[in-house]
Amino acid sequence: MKLATLRDGSRDGRLVVVSADLQRYTPAGAAAGTLQAALDDWTNVEPRLRQIAEELGLGMVAGEPFDPAQCMAPLPRAYQWCDGSAYVNHVELVRKARGAEMPESFWTDPLMYQGGSDSFIGPCDPVLVADEAYGIDMESEIAVITDDVAMGAGPEAAADRIRLVMLVNDVSLRNLIPGELAKGFGFFHGKPSTAFSPVAVTPDELGAAWDGRKVSGELLTSINGDPFGKPRAEMDMTFDFPQLIAHAAKTRPLGAGTIVGSGTVSNKLDGGPGKPIADGGAGYSCIAELRTVETINDGAPKTGFLKFGDKVRIEMLDGSGGSIFGAIDQQIAKYSSPAGN
Repeated sequence: MKLATLRDGSRDGRLVVVSADLQRYTPAGAAAGTLQAALDDWTNVEPRLRQIAEELGLGMVAGEPFDPAQCMAPLPRAYQWCDGSAYVNHVELVRKARGAEMPESFWTDPLMYQGGSDSFIGPCDPVLVADEAYGIDMESEIAVITDDVAMGAGPEAAADRIRLVMLVNDVSLRNLIPGELAKGFGFFHGKPSTAFSPVAVTPDELGAAWDGRKVSGELLTSINGDPFGKPRAEMDMTFDFPQLIAHAAKTRPLGAGTIVGSGTVSNKLDGGPGKPIADGGAGYSCIAELRTVETINDGAPKTGFLKFGDKVRIEMLDGSGGSIFGAIDQQIAKYSSPAGN
C-alpha cells in the first residue's frame, strides 16, 4: 500500500491512497483525513486503507492522475524526526573532512540527532537557502515511520512497530556545521528543513526488498541529470532500523508518527572509502563524502557544494525499473525574507 499527502490549503494536507504504479490516486475518505490521524489509530484504519488500495488496484475505483508536484511530505509535520547515522563509512568520511577522529564506539553505539519536524519540504518543492556560502549539500537516505514505541523497547519489539518506509533528502549546510559542533551542543542551523519522497509505503509493498530490518536496492542520486550515487542500501548498514528505533527509545517513548532516518547511505569499495560512478564505484549520497575522498587522494577537494539553480533527484527502483517511492526532485533556490521581516 502506498500513501501520499496532497495539498489542500491546510497544514497537514489530505491523505490519499496511490496505486502501486504511482499513476493514480483516490482519497482516503472516511478512513482517515491525514496520515497522522491514520497512524494514531493504525489498527483500525489500516484495513480500511488496504481495502481502498485493493479497489484502486482492481479498477473498482477510477482514481485521478497522481502528480508528485502536488504532494507535501507524507507527514508534512511530525511529532518527532530522529536521524541516525547507520552507515559508519559516511560518519568516518565526514569526520575526516572536519579533521576529527572517529571513536571506536561509533561502530557499536549509533549516532543520532533530533531534527526540526515542523516544516518538512514536499518532494518537488525547492530547497530554499539564504546563502550559497553555507555549503549546501543533499543527503540521500531511507526512513521509517513508527507506531507508538515503548520506552526501553529492544530491537525485536521495535521491528514490530515499523509502519511505513520512505526516502529522505536530509539537507545539510556543511559550512555551518563545524562551528555548531565546536560549541558541544549539536546541530541546529546546519540542518534546515528536510524533504521526503512523494509516497510512504507499507513494508509489505517492498516484497523481497524488505527483510524486516533493512531495505535492499540501489538508492539513486543525480545532480543536474548526471548520476552521482547508486549505493546499495542493504550494504554497509552497521545499524538496522530496529536497532535505530531502539536507540531512540532508550530513555523516552516514541509517539505514533515518529520518523527515524538511516543517515546517508554509503558503501565502501574494496575496503576503501568508495569511488565515483565514473571510476567504477557506487558513487555517493552526499557531496561531502566525495570532497573527503578528493582530499584523501589529491590533497584538497575540487567538487563544490550545490549552487542556486542546481537540481537534485533521489529515487529507488524496483526489479522491473518502476519507481517505488516516487522521486524527490528538487531545485536549490535562494530564500528571500517576506516583506517587513
